[in-house]
Amino acid sequence: MSTRLYVGNLSYATTEATLTNLFQSVGEVVSVSIVTDRMTGQSRGFGFVEMATPQAAQDAINQLNGRMVDGRSIRVAEARPQETREPRGERRRGQRRF
Repeated sequence: MSTRLYVGNLSYATTEATLTNLFQSVGEVVSVSIVTDRMTGQSRGFGFVEMATPQAAQDAINQLNGRMVDGRSIRVAEARPQETREPRGERRRGQRRF
């Protein structure tokens, strides 16, 4: 069973390959993704790493939280489940309801 980790305070220059290499030093990495802005494509400064086992994930938290990567001290923690959002209404652009 894999465990998903949140990785925060990333430099905009940090790549998925950089994170993959870093986390592989601790255990087997299943996937890596850095969240980017939809409009600009620039990194938003955080991402997610999925580790193969809960033990590898815990080792990554213990060994990599606070580690300097590309000049920034990264934050590594277990990812929280994504909150469900309520769908937005059928408001049309420019129309306001009072």
